[in-house]
Amino acid sequence: MTLTMEIIDVPQAVLFEPVALVYGQPLEQLPQDLYIPPDALAVMLDAFEGPLDLLLYLIRKANVDILDIPMAPLTRQYLDYIDSMRASNLELAADYLVMAAMLIEIKSRMLLPRPKLAGDETAEDPRAELVRRLMEYEQMKIAGQKLNEQPQAGREFFWVETLVEKSLHVRLPEVSADDLKEAWLAIIRQAGLKKHHTIAREELSVREHMGIILRALREHGGFVQFETLFAAEMGVPGLVVHFLAMLELAREKLIELTQSEAFQPIYVRVHSGGTEPGQEDS
Repeated sequence: MTLTMEIIDVPQAVLFEPVALVYGQPLEQLPQDLYIPPDALAVMLDAFEGPLDLLLYLIRKANVDILDIPMAPLTRQYLDYIDSMRASNLELAADYLVMAAMLIEIKSRMLLPRPKLAGDETAEDPRAELVRRLMEYEQMKIAGQKLNEQPQAGREFFWVETLVEKSLHVRLPEVSADDLKEAWLAIIRQAGLKKHHTIAREELSVREHMGIILRALREHGGFVQFETLFAAEMGVPGLVVHFLAMLELAREKLIELTQSEAFQPIYVRVHSGGTEPGQEDS
């Protein structure tokens, strides 16, 4: 028998392919004194926020009813996970160990015969408390996930600050007819609460009330709040005449109606050089 050997020309780069690149330079073989500890790289595929989170994951993974938990396989899987965490040199929280003891206790209570109660009552299921805690935790977890899906500042959007340049000259707003209307309606409402069911004829003079308003202003320093010039005891007719007298004084420029800013109280003050009605004729 004759053997035939064929020599194939292999590129030199294929025979000496580097195992790694260090600072951009090819490394053809690993150093002999290189030491890699066994726990240098640890990868955690599943992260649980506590023992209840781990139990809920095991139940949903096994696709079992949370109201009828098979304690034997669940306890075994839970203990296997605890052992794997210990093998990875991880420090276990006390909650995980407490839950392990609780699962073992529930499993042992289910193996024992349940005591018979009087009547038709049945003994409480040892799993009831665990099921209640798991259901409450699942509801809170779902609510937290929905809340986390909402837009958050700094993640989906960012706040933008705007600078508004204000004028150095503050211009006070003028008293409009709507402001006077609202103030007048408020006085009418107060007068309606104190009205009397008496019918009497009374002659009211606008000029007389104009003098009353000017005297009241001078007694209070010539500057008072709009509502203080009206007394609810006047009744609706007297308030109407009093309001007409104030409008007449404003028209004759004997008083001024001022307001510090919008939606603020209205003030009445005597116009410079104003005299009581009737004195200019004397």
